[in-house]
Amino acid sequence: MAGRSWIEQWDPEDETFWEETGAKVARRNLAFSILSEHIGFSIWSLWSVMVLFMGPEYGIDPAGKFFLVSMATLVGAFARVPYTFAVAVFGGRNWTIVSASMLLVPSVAAFVVMEPGTSYSTFMVCAALTGVGGGNFASSMTNINSFYPLRKKGWALGLNAGGGNIGVPVVQLVALAVIGASGGPRVLLGIYIPLIVVAAVLSALFMNNLATVKNDTGAALEAVKDGHTWIMAFLYIGTFGSFIGYSFAFGLVLQTQFGRTPLQAASITFIGPLLGSLIRPVGGKLADRFGGARITLWNFVAMAVATGVVALASVQKSLPLFTVAFIVVFVLSGLGNGSTYKMIPGIFQAKAVNMGLAGEEAAAYGRRLSGASMGLIGAVGALGGLGINLAFRQSFQTAGTGTGAFVAFLVFYAVCFVVTWSVYLRRSASRTVATPTAEAKPQLSYAEV
Repeated sequence: MAGRSWIEQWDPEDETFWEETGAKVARRNLAFSILSEHIGFSIWSLWSVMVLFMGPEYGIDPAGKFFLVSMATLVGAFARVPYTFAVAVFGGRNWTIVSASMLLVPSVAAFVVMEPGTSYSTFMVCAALTGVGGGNFASSMTNINSFYPLRKKGWALGLNAGGGNIGVPVVQLVALAVIGASGGPRVLLGIYIPLIVVAAVLSALFMNNLATVKNDTGAALEAVKDGHTWIMAFLYIGTFGSFIGYSFAFGLVLQTQFGRTPLQAASITFIGPLLGSLIRPVGGKLADRFGGARITLWNFVAMAVATGVVALASVQKSLPLFTVAFIVVFVLSGLGNGSTYKMIPGIFQAKAVNMGLAGEEAAAYGRRLSGASMGLIGAVGALGGLGINLAFRQSFQTAGTGTGAFVAFLVFYAVCFVVTWSVYLRRSASRTVATPTAEAKPQLSYAEV
C-alpha cells in the first residue's frame, strides 16, 4: 500500500484530527467524488434522452422505449453491489479512476450504433451497458461514508448523492440544447466522452485511498441478515426508486400521454430531476437535525398526496396540473433520498448503543455495518426505478394512459409510511430499558436516527 495516494491513519470521530487535517482532505475527496458520480448518473440516464431522438424512422413503439430505459435501470441496480465492495479492494481513488473510465464503453458504443436501421437488440445491449453509471453511486457513497464522522454524514452523503443525481437533469438539459440546435444524438455523446476522460484524470490527481477501509465479509453477512438492511432497502425503493424511475420516464410520459414533441418534452423533463437533486442535501440536513425517521415519515405522506394529484390530472388530461404535481413528486423524492440515507448509519449506531457499546467502539460498529449495507440498500432502491418503468409500460399498453401506474405508486407510498412509522417511530417511546439496577442506561431511540 505504498504511495502518496494512500492514507494509512484516518479517525474522523477524533475532533482534533478532524479540525486539523480530516475536514480538508474529506472535502477534497468529496468534490471529485461528486464530479465522477455526476457524470456516471448522466451516462446511466443517457437512454432517457436517447429515446427522445428516436422518431418513427427507428420503428420502436412507446412500450419498446420504456423497456430500453428499464434495461439501463436493471443493470445499474445490480452493478451497485460489486461496486460497493470495490472501494475496499482497490481503494476509493483507484476505483473512482476505473469506474469513471468504464463510462467510455457505453458512450462509445452508443456513438457507433445510434442511427435508424440498427436492430432493437443492439440498442438493448447499449442501454444495458449504461448500467455501469448506476454502479458509480454505490462506490462513491461507500467511499465518502468512510471519510466523514457520524455527525457530518447526513450533509456529506446528501451533498455527494445530490451532486451525482444532478447528472440526470444536466444530461437532459444538454440534450435539450442539442435538439434545439437541430443536432443529433452523436453530438450529445461527443460532448460527454471528453468529460469522462477529464473526470478520470482529476480523480487520479486529487483523490486518496483510505488504507483503513477494508472489506469485511462478516459485516456483509451480518448486514444481509439484519432486518433493518431490508427495511431501509424497501423505503429507499420509495424515495430513490421514484427519483430515478421518474427521471427516466418523464419525457416518455409527456410524449406518449400528452403528445409533446421531443423538444417540448425535453424543455420540461429536466426540471423535476434538477430540483429533486438540489434538495437532497437539504433532506440530509433536516435528518441531522430532526431525525431521519421523522422526516422520511412525513415525506411519504406528502409524496402520496402529490401522486394523487398527478393521477387526478392524468384522468382530467390537464397538462399544467400534471406537470406541476409531477415536479412536486420529484422534489419530495429528492428530500426523502437525503433523509433515508441519513437513517442508515444512525440505525446501526443506535443498534450498537443498544448492544451496550459506547464511544469509538459503537462508532466503529456503526461504520462497519452501515458501510456493508449501503450497497445492497442502494441496489434494491434502484430496482424501484425498474418497477416504475415497467409499471408505466404495462399501464400504457393496457389503457393507453399512465393513470393506473400512478395509483399503484400512491398505494406503495402509503405502505412505506406505515413501515416507517411502525418500525422506527411507533416503538420509540418504549426504547428505554427499565431495570431496577443502578447501572441501567437509556437506549438510543430509533426515532433519533
